[in-house]
Amino acid sequence: MGAERIVGVGVVVEAGGRILLGERVKAGEPPSWCLPGGAVEPGETFEAAALRELAEETGIRDAGRPRVTAVVLDHPGGAVRVTAAVTVAAGATGPVVTEPHVFRSWRWFPTDALPEPLFPATARILTGQVCEDGGHYRVADA
Repeated sequence: MGAERIVGVGVVVEAGGRILLGERVKAGEPPSWCLPGGAVEPGETFEAAALRELAEETGIRDAGRPRVTAVVLDHPGGAVRVTAAVTVAAGATGPVVTEPHVFRSWRWFPTDALPEPLFPATARILTGQVCEDGGHYRVADA
């Protein structure tokens, strides 16, 4: 029997030099700021999972074309976790809180003035922070 495998996405929604972050208030976790995102479902691509998670968590359904811009690999608790950063341009629709048990609010932040604390996976995606047991890999534009 092998280690648990976790595959997820973090959605970097860009608009005029700002990115969208949610004020995460999930029970049992310390409060933090987090990208929209979540698990990749069987049969989904990173891009499809990103658009689905974005719609589920923020109500945004008109974002631009998704593109994978980075991949983060780490090993929490002995599991193997791969998280893809998928970047999209914001559409005309603004974010709404659709999961109040997870997010209190959605706000736009300049990329050079991110709030703290950031959710660990969000920090790895946005800052390129590398944890002891993994890596951060940028994807070259095709």
